[in-house]
Amino acid sequence: MPDCSHLDQVQVTELPESVDGCEDCLRTGDGWVHLRICLSCGHVGCCDSSPNRHASAHASASGHPLIRSLEPGEKWSFCYPDELVMRIDEVAGETRIPPSPLLG
Repeated sequence: MPDCSHLDQVQVTELPESVDGCEDCLRTGDGWVHLRICLSCGHVGCCDSSPNRHASAHASASGHPLIRSLEPGEKWSFCYPDELVMRIDEVAGETRIPPSPLLG
């Protein structure tokens, strides 16, 4: 099984206690489906099932390779360049998130 070559870029090792939603959607008044956090800088964006795909857009624009799901009970991370789903045990905590505006 291939390994992620970007684990040295993990800067966020403690998840925030709570977030208000996708940072970009909140600015534009749009909705999201699921939330992801950038493990390089902590930017909270929406998933690829959301209309604006802000987590992917942030990774592309910033070069930050790793995200983690903020959904309750989900502990997976994803590396965009290596296209790998994994669990990064060094990232701890659970984040309270608001319900998706698009899922009601």
